[in-house]
Amino acid sequence: MNALSIGKIRGLQQIAGADGIFTMCAMDHRGSLESVLCAPERTDNCPREMTDFKLDLCEALAPYASAVLLDPIYGATQCISRSLIPKTCGLLVSLEATGYTGDSQYRKTRLLENWSVAKLKRMGASAAKMLVYYRPDLRELAQKQLQLVGEVARECQRFDIPFLVEPLSYPIGEEVNSAKQFAEIKSSVVIQTARDMTALPIDVLKAEFPADLAHQRDDRELRRSCEELNNASQKPWVILSAGTSFEPFIKEVELACRAGASGFLAGRAVWQEAIAMTDGSVRRKFLATIAADRLKKLAEVAHQYAAPWYKKLSLTSQNLAEITSDWHTSYEDNT
Repeated sequence: MNALSIGKIRGLQQIAGADGIFTMCAMDHRGSLESVLCAPERTDNCPREMTDFKLDLCEALAPYASAVLLDPIYGATQCISRSLIPKTCGLLVSLEATGYTGDSQYRKTRLLENWSVAKLKRMGASAAKMLVYYRPDLRELAQKQLQLVGEVARECQRFDIPFLVEPLSYPIGEEVNSAKQFAEIKSSVVIQTARDMTALPIDVLKAEFPADLAHQRDDRELRRSCEELNNASQKPWVILSAGTSFEPFIKEVELACRAGASGFLAGRAVWQEAIAMTDGSVRRKFLATIAADRLKKLAEVAHQYAAPWYKKLSLTSQNLAEITSDWHTSYEDNT
């Protein structure tokens, strides 16, 4: 049995459904949105455009998600203050700064300045999330990235809040100019990344799909890759959409959940067309209908096939921790 602290248990309960399945929606995008929403021909008020977009996303989609992932700049506090996050919906907040430092083939993650796990916990978030660019074959850089993840993981332990890690692979060398070459190594990179990341005291792995459906269509091979990913991960894991469109993603969700994933954390696969919609009423209608329907369909698949998060830890919903009457005497106050 894997031991979990009470704060982490409560946070995981808040971001999952009653059945222990994660049906989460990502809305913490910054750089990719700013490049469109804040283009000179569209606006001279970038913060307002970004916040309005996230308010629209949250209002339309939070009612159908077990949790929403928002950033601390444009989305999290704004959505809370507008009462747009239902009681049934948990809140994840990101820790990293948008983008990366270093060369495009040697990417280093950095944390957002003047932001921390302590502040995230204090504002009422259910869980913390960090994106980390990662290539296990770039060993020196990989060790630095793992060190950063470990440091943040220990802060999350200190403040007793769940920690979700989102490692993203990227092409290097000849792969930069060959999508086929990058696709050929995708499975091994994603699987080794799962081994490396879940050896650390994180709580949930937000994993890339371990194949590129544009280059790999054999269902048997896809299932095998997902099973290898499940075996490699020591912690509960969910599948991320990574900018793919809806139809491929719903297939990825089913394959991943059948293999042992505990659900998904979907972003642009649900709502990406809304980015180009300059008319607010048109955008809100799209989000309330097409995007909401997509999220509901993904949730149906997850609830049918996914494994509860506690199953990966050899726990049951009725026995998540051994609690004694004097537990509070040894519960550290680290605020």
